[in-house]
Amino acid sequence: MGKRDDLIAQYADDLRNKCGMEPDMDLLTKVTIGCGPAIYNADASTVAATQPAELETVKNNFLMKKLGLADSPDLMAAINSVIETYGRSERNKYRAVVYYMLTKHFGKDSIYG
Repeated sequence: MGKRDDLIAQYADDLRNKCGMEPDMDLLTKVTIGCGPAIYNADASTVAATQPAELETVKNNFLMKKLGLADSPDLMAAINSVIETYGRSERNKYRAVVYYMLTKHFGKDSIYG
């Protein structure tokens, strides 16, 4: 297995054990690939949930640009809901896991079809 496969296995483990959901491995793999080289960078691979600017970046670059959602208060509410599910005290909130949960939340799986 390559490094990406190891990371996908780690993300799946987080989804099962920290978020209480069984991951759709095909979608998780596609979301992870969609994150590009960021998954290999220690800083870029995680979402700094305590930094408002970081959450705005997730909203603008992922929810609006990638998923094609219109700007609304629902977007930030969904991000906060995902952060709560992951666990606010959880130090490493992996970007691929957060993006996966947001994709599921908005039912946008087809974007990765």
